[in-house]
Amino acid sequence: MLNSRPMELRRYQTSDLDQVVALWKECGLTTAANNPYRDIQRKTADSPELFFVGEEQGKIVASCMAGFDGHRGWIYYLAVAPSLQGKGLGARIMRHAEKALLDSGCPKIDLMVRKTNTQMLDFYSKIGYQSDPVVVMSKRLYDDEASD
Repeated sequence: MLNSRPMELRRYQTSDLDQVVALWKECGLTTAANNPYRDIQRKTADSPELFFVGEEQGKIVASCMAGFDGHRGWIYYLAVAPSLQGKGLGARIMRHAEKALLDSGCPKIDLMVRKTNTQMLDFYSKIGYQSDPVVVMSKRLYDDEASD
């Protein structure tokens, strides 16, 4: 049932670092090309007000990193502890991020999902997102050092 869990939504704090990285690893969000510690460092230096966590009884159980460049909003690192998935926590933290972006004047949110991650594709579809006819291209300007 949506909103039935006692999860507190709040801004990320530096004391959350290790729990957030552990959550991302548990959810399979980290890759060799992305050092999560550096990603968090860059986010908190740029726009910490758009980095959210969900906490239950002192444990970080959800995260969502949002961004807004003045043209589009973006969502990164949406994570919910695997044991709590399917209970509405992902939808709650997404609504929280959507409201924060809307309050910032953001007209549209984009996000990227690996094609192989069908569970997340289904999740985003259920909460109103659709696939746009675009190709995402990227160029790595430098490699982060591995986090492990």
